[in-house]
Amino acid sequence: MSKPKIRFKGYEEDWEQRKLGDIAEFSKGSGYSKGDLIESGTPIILYGRLYTKYETSISEVDTYVEAKDGSVYSKGGEVIVPASGETAEDIARAATVDKSGVILGGDLNVVSPNEDINSAFLAISISHGNSQRELAKKAQGKSIVHIHNEEIKNLVVPFPTKAEQNKIVEYFSSLDNLITLHQRKCEETKKLKKYMLQKMFPQNGKRVPEIRFVGFTEDWEQRKLSDITLKIGSGKTPSGGKNAYVDDGIPLIRSQNINNDRVDLEDIVFIDEETDNSMENSRVFTDDVLLNITGASIGRSAVYRGKDKANVNQHVCIIRPTKDFDSDFIQLNLASNFGQKQIDASQAGGGREGLNFQEIGKMSFMFPSNQEQMKIGVYFNHIDYLITLHQRKYEELQKIKKFMLQNMFI
Repeated sequence: MSKPKIRFKGYEEDWEQRKLGDIAEFSKGSGYSKGDLIESGTPIILYGRLYTKYETSISEVDTYVEAKDGSVYSKGGEVIVPASGETAEDIARAATVDKSGVILGGDLNVVSPNEDINSAFLAISISHGNSQRELAKKAQGKSIVHIHNEEIKNLVVPFPTKAEQNKIVEYFSSLDNLITLHQRKCEETKKLKKYMLQKMFPQNGKRVPEIRFVGFTEDWEQRKLSDITLKIGSGKTPSGGKNAYVDDGIPLIRSQNINNDRVDLEDIVFIDEETDNSMENSRVFTDDVLLNITGASIGRSAVYRGKDKANVNQHVCIIRPTKDFDSDFIQLNLASNFGQKQIDASQAGGGREGLNFQEIGKMSFMFPSNQEQMKIGVYFNHIDYLITLHQRKYEELQKIKKFMLQNMFI
Protein backbone atom coordinates (compact mmCIF):
# COMPACT_ATOMS: atom_id res chain seq x y z
CA MET A 1 0.00 0.00 0.00
CA SER A 2 1.47 3.37 -1.02
CA LYS A 3 -1.26 5.58 0.43
CA PRO A 4 -2.59 5.94 4.00
CA LYS A 5 -6.26 5.31 4.82
CA ILE A 6 -6.90 8.88 6.00
CA ARG A 7 -5.55 11.96 4.22
CA PHE A 8 -6.19 15.67 4.12
CA LYS A 9 -8.30 16.87 1.21
CA GLY A 10 -6.30 17.70 -1.90
CA TYR A 11 -3.52 15.13 -1.43
CA GLU A 12 -3.76 12.07 -3.65
CA GLU A 13 -0.21 11.22 -4.80
CA ASP A 14 1.40 7.93 -3.76
CA TRP A 15 3.89 8.13 -0.92
CA GLU A 16 7.53 7.51 -1.86
CA GLN A 17 9.62 4.85 -0.11
CA ARG A 18 13.09 6.16 0.80
CA LYS A 19 16.08 4.77 2.71
CA LEU A 20 17.04 7.18 5.46
CA GLY A 21 20.67 6.93 4.36
CA ASP A 22 19.68 8.61 1.06
CA ILE A 23 17.93 11.60 2.61
CA ALA A 24 19.78 12.38 5.84
CA GLU A 25 23.20 12.79 7.44
CA PHE A 26 24.11 10.82 10.57
CA SER A 27 26.25 11.52 13.62
CA LYS A 28 26.52 10.65 17.31
CA GLY A 29 26.13 12.60 20.52
CA SER A 30 28.94 13.00 23.06
CA GLY A 31 29.50 11.00 26.23
CA TYR A 32 27.65 12.08 29.36
CA SER A 33 25.76 10.07 31.99
CA LYS A 34 23.23 10.72 34.77
CA GLY A 35 26.15 11.13 37.14
CA ASP A 36 27.19 14.29 35.28
CA LEU A 37 23.87 16.07 35.89
CA ILE A 38 23.88 19.25 38.00
CA GLU A 39 21.17 21.71 39.10
CA SER A 40 22.06 24.37 36.55
CA GLY A 41 24.43 24.69 33.64
CA THR A 42 24.30 23.81 29.96
CA PRO A 43 21.09 21.98 28.92
CA ILE A 44 21.54 18.35 27.85
CA ILE A 45 19.35 15.56 26.48
CA LEU A 46 20.22 12.02 27.59
CA TYR A 47 18.91 8.99 25.71
CA GLY A 48 16.56 7.84 28.50
CA ARG A 49 14.33 10.88 28.01
CA LEU A 50 13.06 9.48 24.71
CA TYR A 51 11.51 6.37 26.25
CA THR A 52 10.26 7.96 29.47
CA LYS A 53 8.53 11.08 28.15
CA TYR A 54 7.54 9.87 24.64
CA GLU A 55 7.68 13.30 23.01
CA THR A 56 7.53 14.00 19.29
CA SER A 57 9.49 17.22 19.75
CA ILE A 58 11.67 18.47 22.59
CA SER A 59 11.38 22.20 23.12
CA GLU A 60 12.11 22.49 26.87
CA VAL A 61 15.10 20.84 28.57
CA ASP A 62 15.39 20.75 32.38
CA THR A 63 18.55 18.63 32.78
CA TYR A 64 21.96 20.29 32.91
CA VAL A 65 25.67 19.49 32.92
CA GLU A 66 28.95 21.34 33.05
CA ALA A 67 29.96 21.39 29.38
CA LYS A 68 33.10 19.49 28.38
CA ASP A 69 35.38 20.03 25.41
CA GLY A 70 34.20 18.08 22.37
CA SER A 71 30.50 18.23 23.30
CA VAL A 72 27.98 17.90 20.48
CA TYR A 73 25.44 20.74 20.38
CA SER A 74 22.10 20.81 18.60
CA LYS A 75 21.53 23.26 15.77
CA GLY A 76 17.76 22.82 15.92
CA GLY A 77 15.77 20.41 13.75
CA GLU A 78 17.80 17.25 14.42
CA VAL A 79 16.02 13.93 14.90
CA ILE A 80 17.47 11.89 17.78
CA VAL A 81 17.13 8.13 18.27
CA PRO A 82 18.36 6.25 21.40
CA ALA A 83 21.43 4.10 20.75
CA SER A 84 20.70 1.78 23.69
CA GLY A 85 17.87 0.76 25.98
CA GLU A 86 16.33 -2.15 27.88
CA THR A 87 14.08 -3.33 25.04
CA ALA A 88 13.90 -3.00 21.26
CA GLU A 89 10.66 -1.03 21.66
CA ASP A 90 12.42 1.45 23.97
CA ILE A 91 14.91 2.48 21.32
CA ALA A 92 12.63 2.30 18.28
CA ARG A 93 11.46 5.87 18.77
CA ALA A 94 12.59 9.36 17.90
CA ALA A 95 12.08 13.03 18.70
CA THR A 96 13.13 16.33 17.19
CA VAL A 97 15.29 18.82 19.06
CA ASP A 98 13.68 22.21 18.48
CA LYS A 99 16.33 24.44 20.07
CA SER A 100 19.96 25.07 19.24
CA GLY A 101 22.69 24.96 21.87
CA VAL A 102 21.49 21.81 23.65
CA ILE A 103 24.15 19.15 24.31
CA LEU A 104 23.25 15.78 22.78
CA GLY A 105 24.31 12.87 25.02
CA GLY A 106 26.61 10.09 23.86
CA ASP A 107 24.01 7.33 23.60
CA LEU A 108 22.05 9.24 20.98
CA ASN A 109 22.03 8.68 17.23
CA VAL A 110 21.60 12.05 15.52
CA VAL A 111 19.77 12.17 12.18
CA SER A 112 19.80 15.42 10.15
CA PRO A 113 17.32 15.09 7.25
CA ASN A 114 17.64 17.11 4.06
CA GLU A 115 15.32 19.99 3.17
CA ASP A 116 12.75 17.71 1.51
CA ILE A 117 11.94 16.07 4.84
CA ASN A 118 10.11 17.63 7.78
CA SER A 119 12.07 16.58 10.90
CA ALA A 120 8.96 16.19 13.03
CA PHE A 121 7.33 14.01 10.34
CA LEU A 122 10.40 11.77 10.34
CA ALA A 123 10.33 11.51 14.15
CA ILE A 124 6.65 10.53 14.14
CA SER A 125 7.25 7.99 11.34
CA ILE A 126 10.14 6.33 13.18
CA SER A 127 8.18 6.15 16.45
CA HIS A 128 5.00 4.53 15.13
CA GLY A 129 3.60 1.87 12.84
CA ASN A 130 5.57 -0.18 10.35
CA SER A 131 8.73 1.97 10.54
CA GLN A 132 8.93 1.47 14.30
CA ARG A 133 8.44 -2.30 13.97
CA GLU A 134 11.16 -2.50 11.31
CA LEU A 135 13.57 -0.43 13.39
CA ALA A 136 12.91 -2.60 16.48
CA LYS A 137 13.88 -5.67 14.44
CA LYS A 138 17.29 -4.12 13.79
CA ALA A 139 18.07 -3.74 17.53
CA GLN A 140 20.84 -6.04 18.82
CA GLY A 141 21.57 -7.41 22.29
CA LYS A 142 19.81 -9.16 25.17
CA SER A 143 19.81 -7.49 28.62
CA ILE A 144 20.70 -4.17 26.96
CA VAL A 145 19.85 -3.65 23.30
CA HIS A 146 21.66 -1.35 20.90
CA ILE A 147 21.02 0.25 17.57
CA HIS A 148 23.57 2.08 15.47
CA ASN A 149 23.42 4.67 12.73
CA GLU A 150 24.27 2.00 10.14
CA GLU A 151 21.01 0.17 10.96
CA ILE A 152 19.02 3.39 10.93
CA LYS A 153 20.48 4.35 7.54
CA ASN A 154 18.98 1.18 6.05
CA LEU A 155 15.50 1.85 7.44
CA VAL A 156 12.99 2.43 4.63
CA VAL A 157 10.41 5.09 5.49
CA PRO A 158 7.43 6.19 3.32
CA PHE A 159 7.17 9.93 2.64
CA PRO A 160 4.50 12.11 1.00
CA THR A 161 5.25 15.54 -0.45
CA LYS A 162 6.77 18.15 1.88
CA ALA A 163 3.46 20.05 1.87
CA GLU A 164 1.57 16.98 3.10
CA GLN A 165 4.27 16.24 5.68
CA ASN A 166 3.88 19.77 7.04
CA LYS A 167 0.09 19.39 7.19
CA ILE A 168 0.35 16.11 9.11
CA VAL A 169 2.89 17.55 11.55
CA GLU A 170 0.69 20.59 12.15
CA TYR A 171 -2.29 18.33 12.93
CA PHE A 172 -0.41 16.16 15.43
CA SER A 173 1.23 19.21 17.01
CA SER A 174 -2.23 20.68 17.70
CA LEU A 175 -3.40 17.34 19.06
CA ASP A 176 -0.36 17.06 21.33
CA ASN A 177 -0.95 20.59 22.63
CA LEU A 178 -4.53 19.66 23.58
CA ILE A 179 -3.36 16.45 25.24
CA THR A 180 -0.72 18.37 27.22
CA LEU A 181 -3.27 21.04 28.18
CA HIS A 182 -5.74 18.56 29.69
CA GLN A 183 -2.96 16.57 31.35
CA ARG A 184 -1.62 19.76 32.95
CA LYS A 185 -5.11 20.93 33.99
CA CYS A 186 -5.77 17.53 35.57
CA GLU A 187 -2.49 17.62 37.54
CA GLU A 188 -3.04 21.22 38.63
CA THR A 189 -6.56 20.42 39.86
CA LYS A 190 -5.25 17.39 41.78
CA LYS A 191 -2.68 19.65 43.46
CA LEU A 192 -5.44 22.15 44.32
CA LYS A 193 -7.49 19.35 45.90
CA LYS A 194 -4.53 18.17 47.96
CA TYR A 195 -3.83 21.72 49.14
CA MET A 196 -7.46 22.43 50.07
CA LEU A 197 -7.78 19.12 51.93
CA GLN A 198 -4.97 20.32 54.17
CA LYS A 199 -6.43 23.81 54.60
CA MET A 200 -10.16 22.99 54.97
CA PHE A 201 -9.68 20.26 57.59
CA PRO A 202 -8.22 20.86 61.10
CA GLN A 203 -4.55 19.94 61.40
CA ASN A 204 -2.25 19.06 64.32
CA GLY A 205 -4.93 18.72 66.99
CA LYS A 206 -6.70 21.99 66.20
CA ARG A 207 -10.51 22.15 66.39
CA VAL A 208 -11.05 24.48 63.44
CA PRO A 209 -9.54 24.49 59.91
CA GLU A 210 -7.43 27.29 58.45
CA ILE A 211 -9.91 27.97 55.60
CA ARG A 212 -13.71 27.93 56.12
CA PHE A 213 -16.82 29.03 54.30
CA VAL A 214 -18.33 32.29 55.54
CA GLY A 215 -20.86 31.86 58.36
CA PHE A 216 -19.26 28.85 60.09
CA THR A 217 -17.41 29.51 63.35
CA GLU A 218 -18.15 26.58 65.71
CA ASP A 219 -15.47 24.12 66.81
CA TRP A 220 -15.38 20.73 65.09
CA GLU A 221 -15.97 17.57 67.16
CA GLN A 222 -14.05 14.30 67.04
CA ARG A 223 -16.20 11.22 66.34
CA LYS A 224 -15.48 7.53 65.70
CA LEU A 225 -16.93 6.02 62.52
CA SER A 226 -18.68 3.37 64.62
CA ASP A 227 -20.64 6.15 66.38
CA ILE A 228 -21.92 7.82 63.21
CA THR A 229 -22.73 4.86 60.94
CA LEU A 230 -25.61 2.46 60.43
CA LYS A 231 -23.43 -0.18 58.78
CA ILE A 232 -19.77 -1.13 58.39
CA GLY A 233 -19.46 -4.39 56.46
CA SER A 234 -18.48 -6.01 53.17
CA GLY A 235 -19.83 -8.56 50.75
CA LYS A 236 -18.60 -11.99 49.74
CA THR A 237 -17.48 -13.85 46.65
CA PRO A 238 -20.59 -15.03 44.79
CA SER A 239 -21.13 -18.78 44.90
CA GLY A 240 -19.30 -20.15 41.87
CA GLY A 241 -16.85 -17.22 41.72
CA LYS A 242 -16.38 -15.83 38.21
CA ASN A 243 -18.82 -18.41 36.86
CA ALA A 244 -21.59 -16.51 38.66
CA TYR A 245 -21.05 -13.44 36.45
CA VAL A 246 -23.68 -12.76 33.77
CA ASP A 247 -23.71 -10.48 30.72
CA ASP A 248 -26.29 -8.13 32.21
CA GLY A 249 -27.92 -7.80 35.58
CA ILE A 250 -27.03 -6.26 38.95
CA PRO A 251 -23.61 -4.56 39.13
CA LEU A 252 -21.08 -6.22 41.45
CA ILE A 253 -18.60 -3.59 42.60
CA ARG A 254 -15.08 -4.93 43.13
CA SER A 255 -11.92 -3.25 44.40
CA GLN A 256 -10.77 -2.36 40.85
CA ASN A 257 -13.95 -0.31 40.45
CA ILE A 258 -12.93 2.04 43.29
CA ASN A 259 -10.48 4.38 41.63
CA ASN A 260 -9.54 8.08 41.74
CA ASP A 261 -12.13 8.75 44.48
CA ARG A 262 -15.01 7.53 42.33
CA VAL A 263 -16.81 4.34 41.35
CA ASP A 264 -15.46 3.42 37.92
CA LEU A 265 -17.93 1.25 35.99
CA GLU A 266 -15.54 0.66 33.07
CA ASP A 267 -14.70 -2.89 34.20
CA ILE A 268 -17.92 -3.71 36.07
CA VAL A 269 -19.29 -7.27 36.24
CA PHE A 270 -22.87 -8.37 36.83
CA ILE A 271 -24.69 -10.97 38.91
CA ASP A 272 -28.27 -12.22 38.53
CA GLU A 273 -31.22 -11.62 40.88
CA GLU A 274 -30.84 -14.98 42.60
CA THR A 275 -27.18 -14.33 43.45
CA ASP A 276 -28.02 -10.80 44.59
CA ASN A 277 -30.75 -12.14 46.88
CA SER A 278 -28.21 -14.50 48.46
CA MET A 279 -26.00 -11.45 49.14
CA GLU A 280 -28.71 -9.07 50.38
CA ASN A 281 -26.64 -7.98 53.38
CA SER A 282 -24.06 -6.41 51.09
CA ARG A 283 -26.39 -4.46 48.82
CA VAL A 284 -25.19 -0.96 48.14
CA PHE A 285 -27.46 2.06 48.55
CA THR A 286 -27.11 5.55 47.12
CA ASP A 287 -24.59 7.65 49.13
CA ASP A 288 -22.90 4.63 50.73
CA VAL A 289 -19.16 5.16 51.20
CA LEU A 290 -17.16 2.28 49.69
CA LEU A 291 -13.67 1.47 51.00
CA ASN A 292 -11.20 -1.08 49.62
CA ILE A 293 -10.04 -3.26 52.52
CA THR A 294 -7.60 -5.75 50.95
CA GLY A 295 -4.82 -5.97 48.39
CA ALA A 296 -2.70 -3.37 46.64
CA SER A 297 -5.61 -0.91 46.38
CA ILE A 298 -6.35 -0.94 50.12
CA GLY A 299 -7.50 2.47 51.35
CA ARG A 300 -9.06 3.68 48.09
CA SER A 301 -12.58 4.99 48.63
CA ALA A 302 -15.54 6.50 46.80
CA VAL A 303 -19.20 7.42 47.28
CA TYR A 304 -21.74 5.31 45.39
CA ARG A 305 -24.07 7.67 43.53
CA GLY A 306 -26.03 5.12 41.51
CA LYS A 307 -29.79 4.87 41.90
CA ASP A 308 -30.10 1.24 40.80
CA LYS A 309 -29.41 -1.93 42.75
CA ALA A 310 -25.75 -2.88 43.24
CA ASN A 311 -23.70 -5.22 45.39
CA VAL A 312 -20.08 -5.54 46.56
CA ASN A 313 -17.68 -8.43 46.99
CA GLN A 314 -15.57 -9.21 50.06
CA HIS A 315 -12.79 -6.79 49.13
CA VAL A 316 -15.02 -3.70 49.43
CA CYS A 317 -16.44 -2.38 52.70
CA ILE A 318 -19.72 -0.47 52.90
CA ILE A 319 -19.74 2.49 55.31
CA ARG A 320 -23.31 3.77 55.66
CA PRO A 321 -23.54 7.00 57.71
CA THR A 322 -26.51 8.21 59.75
CA LYS A 323 -28.55 11.10 58.36
CA ASP A 324 -26.57 13.73 60.31
CA PHE A 325 -23.29 12.88 58.62
CA ASP A 326 -22.43 13.57 54.99
CA SER A 327 -21.07 10.71 52.84
CA ASP A 328 -18.83 12.95 50.76
CA PHE A 329 -17.31 14.46 53.88
CA ILE A 330 -16.53 11.01 55.32
CA GLN A 331 -14.94 9.91 52.02
CA LEU A 332 -12.79 13.06 51.97
CA ASN A 333 -11.55 12.20 55.45
CA LEU A 334 -10.70 8.65 54.39
CA ALA A 335 -8.80 9.96 51.33
CA SER A 336 -6.89 12.62 53.31
CA ASN A 337 -3.32 12.11 54.56
CA PHE A 338 -4.68 11.76 58.11
CA GLY A 339 -7.21 9.15 56.96
CA GLN A 340 -4.61 7.16 55.02
CA LYS A 341 -2.29 7.14 58.04
CA GLN A 342 -5.11 5.68 60.16
CA ILE A 343 -5.78 3.06 57.50
CA ASP A 344 -2.09 2.09 57.40
CA ALA A 345 -1.98 1.84 61.20
CA SER A 346 -5.20 -0.21 61.35
CA GLN A 347 -4.23 -3.00 58.97
CA ALA A 348 -4.20 -6.53 60.30
CA GLY A 349 -0.86 -8.35 60.10
CA GLY A 350 2.62 -7.11 59.37
CA GLY A 351 2.12 -6.41 55.65
CA ARG A 352 -0.70 -4.73 53.78
CA GLU A 353 -3.03 -7.64 54.50
CA GLY A 354 -6.38 -6.07 55.20
CA LEU A 355 -8.70 -3.98 57.32
CA ASN A 356 -11.29 -5.50 59.63
CA PHE A 357 -14.59 -3.83 60.42
CA GLN A 358 -13.75 -3.30 64.09
CA GLU A 359 -10.62 -1.32 63.20
CA ILE A 360 -12.53 0.73 60.63
CA GLY A 361 -15.09 1.59 63.29
CA LYS A 362 -12.33 2.83 65.61
CA MET A 363 -11.11 5.39 63.07
CA SER A 364 -11.94 8.88 64.25
CA PHE A 365 -12.19 12.20 62.44
CA MET A 366 -13.12 15.79 63.18
CA PHE A 367 -16.65 16.77 62.10
CA PRO A 368 -18.35 20.18 61.82
CA SER A 369 -22.11 20.69 61.62
CA ASN A 370 -23.99 18.73 58.97
CA GLN A 371 -24.53 21.94 56.99
CA GLU A 372 -20.80 22.69 56.88
CA GLN A 373 -20.02 19.05 56.00
CA MET A 374 -22.36 19.26 53.02
CA LYS A 375 -20.90 22.60 51.91
CA ILE A 376 -17.39 21.13 51.97
CA GLY A 377 -18.58 17.97 50.22
CA VAL A 378 -20.16 19.96 47.37
CA TYR A 379 -16.97 22.02 46.95
CA PHE A 380 -14.77 18.96 46.60
CA ASN A 381 -17.32 17.25 44.36
CA HIS A 382 -16.85 20.14 41.95
CA ILE A 383 -13.07 19.70 42.08
CA ASP A 384 -13.47 15.95 41.45
CA TYR A 385 -15.74 16.73 38.50
CA LEU A 386 -13.02 18.93 36.97
CA ILE A 387 -10.36 16.26 37.55
CA THR A 388 -12.57 13.62 35.90
CA LEU A 389 -13.41 15.97 33.02
CA HIS A 390 -9.77 16.68 32.19
CA GLN A 391 -8.80 13.02 32.69
CA ARG A 392 -11.50 11.85 30.28
CA LYS A 393 -10.58 14.51 27.71
CA TYR A 394 -6.96 13.45 27.99
CA GLU A 395 -7.86 9.77 27.49
CA GLU A 396 -10.21 10.53 24.58
CA LEU A 397 -7.53 12.60 22.83
CA GLN A 398 -4.96 9.85 23.37
CA LYS A 399 -7.34 7.39 21.69
CA ILE A 400 -7.88 9.80 18.78
CA LYS A 401 -4.13 10.23 18.40
CA LYS A 402 -3.54 6.47 18.41
CA PHE A 403 -6.26 5.94 15.79
CA MET A 404 -4.95 8.72 13.55
CA LEU A 405 -1.35 7.49 13.81
CA GLN A 406 -2.54 4.08 12.64
CA ASN A 407 -4.48 5.53 9.72
CA MET A 408 -2.52 8.59 8.56
CA PHE A 409 0.75 6.72 8.06
CA ILE A 410 1.64 3.74 5.90
